[in-house]
Amino acid sequence: MSTGDRVFLARLAGIDVFDPGGDQLGRVRDAVTMLRIDRQAPRVLGLVVELAHRHRIFVPMGRVVRIEPKQVVLSSGTVNMKRFERRSNEVLVLAELLDRTVTVRENGQRVNVVDAAIEQNRARDWVISRLAVRTQGGGRLPRRRGQLFQVEWNEVDGLALTEQHQGAEALLATLVDLRAADVATALQDMPAKRRAEVAAALDDERLADVLQEMEEDDQVELLRSLADERAADVLEAMDDDDAADLLGEMPTADQERLLELMEPEEAAPVRRLMTYADYTAGGLMTSEPVIMTPDATVAEALARVRNPELSPAVAAQVYVVRPPQATPTGRFLGTAHLQRLLREPPSALVSGLCENDTGTLRPDTPIDDVTRHLATYNLVAAPVVDDHDRLLGAVSVDDVLDHLLPEGWRDSDRSEANG
Repeated sequence: MSTGDRVFLARLAGIDVFDPGGDQLGRVRDAVTMLRIDRQAPRVLGLVVELAHRHRIFVPMGRVVRIEPKQVVLSSGTVNMKRFERRSNEVLVLAELLDRTVTVRENGQRVNVVDAAIEQNRARDWVISRLAVRTQGGGRLPRRRGQLFQVEWNEVDGLALTEQHQGAEALLATLVDLRAADVATALQDMPAKRRAEVAAALDDERLADVLQEMEEDDQVELLRSLADERAADVLEAMDDDDAADLLGEMPTADQERLLELMEPEEAAPVRRLMTYADYTAGGLMTSEPVIMTPDATVAEALARVRNPELSPAVAAQVYVVRPPQATPTGRFLGTAHLQRLLREPPSALVSGLCENDTGTLRPDTPIDDVTRHLATYNLVAAPVVDDHDRLLGAVSVDDVLDHLLPEGWRDSDRSEANG
């Protein structure tokens, strides 16, 4: 990680932060600096540390006692628990400097920043002393990665300039192991331009997962930063209920334009969900629960619920219906819960295990009644059927919680006072 007292920040990202007593405080997510007009190495003001529940705080570098390969140790004293907010003159090193194109002054070579090294100067201040850079591809083999080398901070030009089209490869490498919810938090702390660049670099599936963890206003802003064709692809990759909620926040003309660009079979369930009122079972449900026909076996059902892309609530039960399986399905027969499936022989038919004694919901059932239904029968999800007992979808407890919590709950810690 380091040479002497030198530490490379991209390798520091994600390591644990401990107080003097050995208790874990959180994990390093970034470092904060202020760029200088002269060529002197900029001072590192502090670290962005993520605590539980994605709450990010600022820890001044003066509180850092040691930086080791697998941990950062702080000095004793009170930590300000107020949520970190980047000031206008501050720069997030990983989020904003990585992937920046700079010029090596000695030979005029254009290179991309892939890491930044910090070390303590004689005054014991931590400064950004060196950069790890990579030469840009080109020539006869444009896909070949360039040469990696290090330069002193004062040996390059262009770091203080705003770059029109900054890449995101090095930054994405620091985010690759994070959950979608944590990436959403990281994007929240970035300037709008950098958020758009990162969104453009993420693949459709990853961006869809991240969007689903953001507040509605941030979702709309990020989706609008994409070209219409790319936005439609991302909406297709989202869960249909989340895509419907996101489109519901946009003007009607924008909704229709993006729906027309989606594949018809992907757009159809989203259009259907958008017809239901907010805060009803229809407005909350997903139209893609795990659905099986009566002749399916327990082994087939267990194979379906093993899909890692399913949420725990959706994977906790399968819904047995007459053909067709696509919603709206044939007549709903009942629910087979995961615990029951695990206790039965793999060759048993799910039709012999399904239950229907807890009843069903109608699409116009208000959220208060949905909540009571789930609580009364200790369910994590419940089927939603139409007047002909055809399965339309399922509403899960996580969707209910998302709508019962106060608006902006994901960002509620912004208003918290110091801890």
